[in-house]
Amino acid sequence: MKRSVGRLVTVALLCAGGAAVAAGGGGEGAGSSAPADPAIAQAQEAIARQDWSAAQEVMKQALAANPKSAEYHNLYAYSTRKGASPDMNLVFRHYNEALRLNPKHLGAHEYIGEAYLAVDDLAKAKEHLAALDRLCFFGCEEYTDLKKAVAAYEAGGKR
Repeated sequence: MKRSVGRLVTVALLCAGGAAVAAGGGGEGAGSSAPADPAIAQAQEAIARQDWSAAQEVMKQALAANPKSAEYHNLYAYSTRKGASPDMNLVFRHYNEALRLNPKHLGAHEYIGEAYLAVDDLAKAKEHLAALDRLCFFGCEEYTDLKKAVAAYEAGGKR
């Protein structure tokens, strides 16, 4: 009996650790001992200041150097969407590319769902909410945030 409980605790801790890593936006290499990606760090600093154009520029340069980074596509789309007069075609193109490169990217699922709400496509937002529900076995921040956004949208408080 003690052995079974011990295994359950170990599995739970491993899963919780994976969920904690994934909550960082579903990024690549999260939780590793490698130094943080300087482009992502710069973009996150700009995002924290709500300097959307600076974040876009950092991510545009990073994408030119590494177009196969799902996290770069995700952050570029996010900073574009949050900026003034966003080009939603560009936003969707980059979120979709992030998801093509990493179909389990939690942040991209959350953010593309929010983008769909911004263009009044509730059905597509719910598709990404369902994807997060499947990916987040024990729940995750991305699922919770998108679920709240969908509920607010449905209640008439469109984002």
